[in-house]
Formats: sequence, C-alpha cells, structure tokens
Amino acid sequence: MYDAILVPTDGSEGVDRTLEHAVEMARNHDATVHALYVVDRRFELAADEDREDLIEQLIDRGEGAVAAVAETAEAAGVDAVTSVREGIPYKTILDYAEEANIDVIAMGTHGRTGRDRLAHLGSVTDRVVENATVPVFVVNIGGEE
Repeated sequence: MYDAILVPTDGSEGVDRTLEHAVEMARNHDATVHALYVVDRRFELAADEDREDLIEQLIDRGEGAVAAVAETAEAAGVDAVTSVREGIPYKTILDYAEEANIDVIAMGTHGRTGRDRLAHLGSVTDRVVENATVPVFVVNIGGEE
C-alpha cells in the first residue's frame, strides 16, 4: 500500500515523533522514507550582502536535518532518500510528493486550538493537508505526553 513515505523536516526535535511513526509504517510496508528539507524563500528578503551567507547556512542546516532522518531510518533497516530544495515550504512539499510518487506524507503539528490556532493560521502542515492529493499522516508534536 505504501512504497514511499515523505517526511518533511525542519530539523527540530518534533520531527523525531513523526519519524517514529513514518519508520514504523515504512517497516510494515517495506517502503522507502523520503526526507525533505525546504529552504524557505523568505531568505530573499535578506539584504544582498547577507543573502548568500544565509542561503549557505540554511542549506547546511537542511543537509544536516535530512541526514539525521536518513540515519534514523537506516538504523531501523529502512531505505532513505534525502533532498534539500528551495521554495515555498508547503508548495515544495506537494511538488516533491507528486514528482517522487509519494504514497503518504507524515508531518507534525503543534496541535494548537482556539486563539493560539487562529494566531498561527496558514501553517505548513495545514496547507499540505488542505492541498495534498495523497493521505497526510499528522502527528501531534506540540505537547508533552
């Protein structure tokens, strides 16, 4: 049922919770985990003299983030593919999912409700859920268990 599972990562600890589920799904279905880090285009707002350094730092962070996901997957006996791309995060995630024939996207959310949710409308996860053509497995990474 699942041959390719996409795990978008921002390098935060919250990804670990999502990755636990993604790796388990991958093991159960003999699937490959795809780790994707999106360098947000907001770097374009940086001053010209700072832009190149900022891009380099973000790419380095992204490479570390996807390597960590791949390391965890491979330690669990799951194949992994990594990618770092520039773009608008939710659009880049959706584009990658289509290009790589992803069967399910596993993402985290902070589980905000009420006013806090209203203050954070437009989260990447929300936009992926609203626009994805494949199932999105959402893991609450917001609070302590």
